[in-house]
Amino acid sequence: MLVRLPAGRARLALFALLAAFVVLAGRSAYLQSMKTGFLQEKGEARYARVLEVPATRGRIVDRHGEALAISTPVRSVWAIPDEVKADAAQLQALAALLQMDARQLARRLADADREFVYLKRQIPPEQAERVAALGIPGIQQQAEFRRYYPGGESMAHVVGFTGVDDSGQEGIELAYQALLAGAAGSRRVIKDRLGRIVEDLQSIRAAQDGRDLALALDSKIQNIAFGALKAAVEAQRAKAGAIVVLDVRTGEVLALANLPSYNPNNRAKLTGAQLRNRVMTDSFEPGSTLKPFTVGLAMETGRITPASVIQTAPGSLTIGSYTIHDAHPGGAMTAAQVIQKSSNVGAAKIALSMPREEMHALFRRVGFGAAPRLGFPGEATGRLREAKTWRPIEQATMAYGHGISVSLIQLARAYTVFAREGELAPLSLVKTGGAQVPGERVFSPAVASALRDMLEAAVQPGGTAPRARIAGWRVGGKTGTAHKQENRGYAANKYVSSFVGFAPISEPRLVIAVMLDEPSAGQYYGGAVAAPVFAQVMQGALRLLGVPYDAPLAPIELPGEGDEAKEST
Repeated sequence: MLVRLPAGRARLALFALLAAFVVLAGRSAYLQSMKTGFLQEKGEARYARVLEVPATRGRIVDRHGEALAISTPVRSVWAIPDEVKADAAQLQALAALLQMDARQLARRLADADREFVYLKRQIPPEQAERVAALGIPGIQQQAEFRRYYPGGESMAHVVGFTGVDDSGQEGIELAYQALLAGAAGSRRVIKDRLGRIVEDLQSIRAAQDGRDLALALDSKIQNIAFGALKAAVEAQRAKAGAIVVLDVRTGEVLALANLPSYNPNNRAKLTGAQLRNRVMTDSFEPGSTLKPFTVGLAMETGRITPASVIQTAPGSLTIGSYTIHDAHPGGAMTAAQVIQKSSNVGAAKIALSMPREEMHALFRRVGFGAAPRLGFPGEATGRLREAKTWRPIEQATMAYGHGISVSLIQLARAYTVFAREGELAPLSLVKTGGAQVPGERVFSPAVASALRDMLEAAVQPGGTAPRARIAGWRVGGKTGTAHKQENRGYAANKYVSSFVGFAPISEPRLVIAVMLDEPSAGQYYGGAVAAPVFAQVMQGALRLLGVPYDAPLAPIELPGEGDEAKEST
């Protein structure tokens, strides 16, 4: 039965409908004209995202452009736990692709309190594509870069490495982080409800890629140095070893290696001992390698000449309650023979003839007691006490490298004064223009020349390091053997063995310093365990650099085991 509404009620209903339409129309006009920005902001909040555009980290190369650190594209997989919709089979497949335990993956995705969680960082692009093919809602990816180090363990202590966020953690990667990293950019996009980008709205800030960095290192010389050091550490059953090669003219570090080392591409089992860049961060008592500085100071101040005679008999010297000994007691020696035979007594007597303040000032001028300022993380300053605290016995022992500690890079740099006509070279880990750089004057050219002659005699038969000689080039250098410090004293049977030298004598090009920590295969004198490493690396490096010969190419006749002179410890 049809029921008719009273005319008044019908008109009232029609009026109410019209009023509702007017209100809605007015509201719509108001929002679209007056609140446009507000509505767009709310819409973008639901679908628009600002994405970071990663910058490509700059390459690290050697002096010839050979890559030492490069960035390769990878992807990281992350998730919004609330948005993940996956069945058991999909989760099992995802765990297998990410090489994760399925239960661990499930626990991460079950944490509803977290808006964001990484599932796997830095996976290869092809692996990431297989993850994307699963089509699981809420599983997202982002582009990143991972560093690759072609030089592996031989370059590890110089180049260092980056962390999972591509920031420098060690070595050059850390020291030059700002230059290498660049600056990330950003862009605004619109995503659909599945997280897929459907529109690229605008670029907010363009990414600025990092700059490439050319090091002073020569990869070929570095490989020679690392190989020779590794063989020596193994043969001598040493606890550790270090070597550094310097270009005399430019002060560039052409090679720097340490053992133990590590593979920067696989750091799963990395230990603190492997990380230590002993050339830069470890200090030790340099032993007899400091004798040329003591003799040089006495010559520079006019107290002695190379021919001055020092009485070392009976091979010992008592100062207070302490007695200094020579390994091979001698009699009257010239100053040149004090270096050649490595006499502790002779060096101590020369030192005691000078004010302690002059010795301290010399050690400061050659860089001891101060960081070498190469910009490398953890550079050691060594230990050089103020002169006013020195007792006579301490002044005497510092003459032959006891009571003072230095790093290997400090010691190598100090020896540039003998190779550069008395000038101390500034050092650089970064490639320079190749021209000779001015240095700080320490000795006169005449004194430096006389010291080169003395150091050449030290590697000849009758000296402490005939095993440092090489065919084709004249070399000079000095051995060092020092007891290791232990429990506020010195360990009876633990030594640090070293050798520092340069070549060719006629026009020095390279300085090489070698250190072996606790050799335990029966030999421990620097001339027996460190000098052969110097010889091998120096010969290979001079050949690579094409340095002209200044000596006959006749084979070098090496002394039999135990036949060479031994420096005093």
